[in-house]
Amino acid sequence: MKLSSTWAIACLAAQAAGAAISHSLNGFSITEHPDPVKRALLQKFVSWDDKSLFVNGERIMLFSGEIHPYRLPVPSLWIDVFQKVKALGFNCVSFYIDWALLEGKPGSYSAEGIFELEPFFDAAKEAGIYLLARPGPYINAEVSGGGFPGWLQRVNGTLRTSDEAFLKSTDNYMKNVCETIAKGQITNGGPIILFQPENEYSGAVNVEPFPDGAYMQYVEDQARDAGVVVPLISNDAWAGGHNAPGTGEGAVDIYGHDSYPLGFDCANPSTWPSGNLPTDFYTTHMKQSPSTPYSLIEFQAGAFDPWGGVGFTKCAALLNHEFERVFYKNNLSFKVAFLNLYMIFGGTNWGNLGHPGGYTSYDYGSPISESRNITREKYSELKLIGNFARVSPAYLLSTPGSLTTSKYTTSSDLAVTPLLGGNSTTSSFFVVRHNDYSSQASVDYKLKVPTSAGQLTIPQLSGSLTLSGRDSKVHVVDYDVAGTKILYSSAEVFTWTKSGKSKILVLYGGPGEHHELAVSSKSKASVIEGSESSITTKQVGKAVVIGWDVSTTRRIVQVGDLKILLLDRNSAYNYWVPQLPSKGKSPGYSSQKTAASALIVKAGYLVRTAYVEGSDLHLTADFNATTPIEVIGAPSSAKNLVINGEKAQVKVDKNGIWSSSVKYTAPKVKLPTLKSLKWKSIDTLPEIQNSYDDSAWVSADHTTTPNTANALKTPTSLFASDYGFHTGYLLFRGHFTATGEEKSLFLRTQGGTAFGSSVWLNETYVGSWGGISINADNNATYTLPTLTKGKAYVFTVVVDNMGLDEDWTVGTDDTKDPRGILEYKLSGRSASDITWKLTGNLGGEDYLDTVRGPLNEGGLYAERQGFHQPQPPKDWKSGSPFDGLSAPGIKFYTTSFDLDIKKGWDVPLYFNFGNATSTSKAAAYRAQLYVNGYQYAKYVNNIGPQTSFPVPEGILNYRGTNYLALSLWALEKDGAKLESFDLINTTPVLTALDEVKAAPQPKYEKRKGAY
Repeated sequence: MKLSSTWAIACLAAQAAGAAISHSLNGFSITEHPDPVKRALLQKFVSWDDKSLFVNGERIMLFSGEIHPYRLPVPSLWIDVFQKVKALGFNCVSFYIDWALLEGKPGSYSAEGIFELEPFFDAAKEAGIYLLARPGPYINAEVSGGGFPGWLQRVNGTLRTSDEAFLKSTDNYMKNVCETIAKGQITNGGPIILFQPENEYSGAVNVEPFPDGAYMQYVEDQARDAGVVVPLISNDAWAGGHNAPGTGEGAVDIYGHDSYPLGFDCANPSTWPSGNLPTDFYTTHMKQSPSTPYSLIEFQAGAFDPWGGVGFTKCAALLNHEFERVFYKNNLSFKVAFLNLYMIFGGTNWGNLGHPGGYTSYDYGSPISESRNITREKYSELKLIGNFARVSPAYLLSTPGSLTTSKYTTSSDLAVTPLLGGNSTTSSFFVVRHNDYSSQASVDYKLKVPTSAGQLTIPQLSGSLTLSGRDSKVHVVDYDVAGTKILYSSAEVFTWTKSGKSKILVLYGGPGEHHELAVSSKSKASVIEGSESSITTKQVGKAVVIGWDVSTTRRIVQVGDLKILLLDRNSAYNYWVPQLPSKGKSPGYSSQKTAASALIVKAGYLVRTAYVEGSDLHLTADFNATTPIEVIGAPSSAKNLVINGEKAQVKVDKNGIWSSSVKYTAPKVKLPTLKSLKWKSIDTLPEIQNSYDDSAWVSADHTTTPNTANALKTPTSLFASDYGFHTGYLLFRGHFTATGEEKSLFLRTQGGTAFGSSVWLNETYVGSWGGISINADNNATYTLPTLTKGKAYVFTVVVDNMGLDEDWTVGTDDTKDPRGILEYKLSGRSASDITWKLTGNLGGEDYLDTVRGPLNEGGLYAERQGFHQPQPPKDWKSGSPFDGLSAPGIKFYTTSFDLDIKKGWDVPLYFNFGNATSTSKAAAYRAQLYVNGYQYAKYVNNIGPQTSFPVPEGILNYRGTNYLALSLWALEKDGAKLESFDLINTTPVLTALDEVKAAPQPKYEKRKGAY
């Protein structure tokens, strides 16, 4: 834009002072901010060049995972997940914020209790994890509306554009959330180092211009005006170059993009389609944003699974440890400087927060499961890669070369991408994979690489290297270990550290592999632990060369002051590298200094933290079996080992390795048999009774709709969001007086994929749509009984709202797809002869349960009354969901039970429904499970696939009383009942976690105005 000379002078003066100048242009508020270099100097903490970010002046690679705090509504458990991410060797977490949960009513922003962001920031800081904040306003994220609150359906304008009505609708949310983020920035002592404006702003239909620079600038200015000073980074949905630096208005500071190369075909978990491994990311980056570090803001770590899908176990199998070895190391070949994996922990779509394309679980097949377990092999494999990246800063200074199948190996079946050292570093890295990346063949080869000792063919001594199927390796050359040069290593580096005057290097290889290592040293190599069998050493030039066959028994070779641990890969999975803080108990953020002083611990399931207090070395760790403990490189000041607060018996061997053990005896976990509990029940569909009074309901009397993406096909709007109802079950009542000629009712209902609906005429059941996994709406014509002329009748229609659609493509506005009744026709009558009323959650946007948020409740009678909360009325009749209903309808059941699970144990608990979705005869019924007032299961028996629903401690009271509520909706003439419903546990984990604080659980109180 062209500015007047007076304005330009004012801007320059303001920029010199580090201030922002605002003005108006074409009706929009525009803010001129300091350029990236000046702003980086101003805030001092976070800067960047073409190779990487600098945090506090130190060059770092960001290895990150995605976590959504709103999918784990127990803030005291956030530290658990952060520590498990830290244990991977990671130093960052990316997180979305769901606008729909924080501004359920326009103008009323609330981020309190389980939605408060500050405890999430505090937990990240305690764990030593940096944060990338991603508040949207649009986030996608497989949440209802893509994070847009339902009231945006009433905005008169295209969403995610410069339409004034949309821009104004975002102001309150963005002002409040960005002010909170600003307070949590590194500039204020917090962990937030990056900010992402918008999300995947990459595709558009019938929108001009696109990308809309003015819109992006508006979003960026909202953040800047609220005090956000850290760099802005983007996540293009693909490497499209949108809003990259230098592209004009709305350009970000650092360009990044997303990639999901294997897609979401969990049904075929062993299939890797040809051509899906990226090979051009680095060259594309150098064309699009060469001045910024290469950043993959979302790279695949799992997959979502739809209603009727195959389940997340198969998603985890598709994106397994082999996927990580091939695809993540391939990313390293592009010199990725910021790698964020989506998701590292998925969590749960509790309380209707999910979109209709997915069910309650958001496990995602992630390395950390929905129940926070880390038993998947992909977690262990990722730990090897993450820790390698943490101790290999020279990687960021290398230069990727061209992929080749001939230059660096003796096999044309292999492909190699070199990352070559230059003037700033001598270290080089060679990423080797199969030319056909999905190959399951085993290939023998020799490596031909340039080194500081000249061109070498490895192995030099004897034998050959082997690359197994669906594997890849990073071979290092001229690699620095605290001043000792590793001339080369064909075995992969897990980690290294310093301990006093010694250095420790940990290498690993796959089963049956032969490897070779050369250390620039004139010292002889000696085996100081384990068998010398298959280990060969020889002085070659100025290096000592060591060759060995991988063994399941650890061997340690010493060369000078360097101790080299030779492990097989499965054994390496049991090793951990906790940071030793210079003071205090918290590890602090990762840096090269902390990497060089980390501790190496062999300890099985999980090591969280390590610290020294006086002469005591403390470990906090979790155990799922009796576990031997080894500490390698204990600091000289430490004399005692304390594990989870208890002093351990320690033996020290000749190599200074401490050994101990932790005994595991699983506690007896006594769980109730849910079928034997005392259940109470009420009819939660009183609306079909002839005596029911709906005078307090909202009249569906809008003759037009503000929904600009959908035209009305009814005399008045029956779009639920037009009346403030955006979540859960929806109910409609249509009144008319019969002529006696009415024979049928045509009805088109819409609730999102896998939804269901049922219709009654007065007390007579008319029919249902049981739902299928792919249909978001349904047309049905129902035959009516004979009606009496002059008599008043009421249609009662129940529609299951599965969540609002998400839509990352700008211009299509699928997030405005309405929920409710789209069309109807009563035979022989005019549509206007029916007068409609509707309801959803009590109060709609003036929702009553501010603790559990705007999406937790739907429109069932029992939900409107608040009966799903703890301590509901006791005067109901006895009735069990195991007896169920003998006819179509909806019943509501409550019960309670006590738990007494021993402190110090993390015990995953699951509610399991029995079902028959594998057969075509599965009964069509739906259930909602409330646990202490939180909706933690939306179960659809005839669609599935989910039958097992984990509920975390903090929602469940592990030492106290728990209240269950369950709605059972029978959609077929024979009714429905629960065939089985059980509470089960998996392996208890002896944990170092502090006692979990329960999420707020306000109890039932009679609701004023409830109908």
